[in-house]
Amino acid sequence: MTLFRPFLEHLAASDLSPGTIQKHVDNMWALGGEFIRELHSDPALRKRSVDKVLSGMIEYGGPLLYHGGEDQQRSFDSTCRKFRRFLTDTAR
Repeated sequence: MTLFRPFLEHLAASDLSPGTIQKHVDNMWALGGEFIRELHSDPALRKRSVDKVLSGMIEYGGPLLYHGGEDQQRSFDSTCRKFRRFLTDTAR
């Protein structure tokens, strides 16, 4: 998604460790998968803008992962919160 690229570029330019950046990248892949799953389970969402659907998904962390344990969910939620902050800060 075009919304993801600026965030990933921001992460790549940050002073985070390569391992942390990779974890965020992996979590963004998972978010993309969950986004697609949402569109398939609720076709009415396809009529809404991507921004609105995605914003709703990450409003309070991230959606519940289809596969994954507590540690993975915590990491995923952290990435989603970071992504939401990034979107909010760049919208100003």
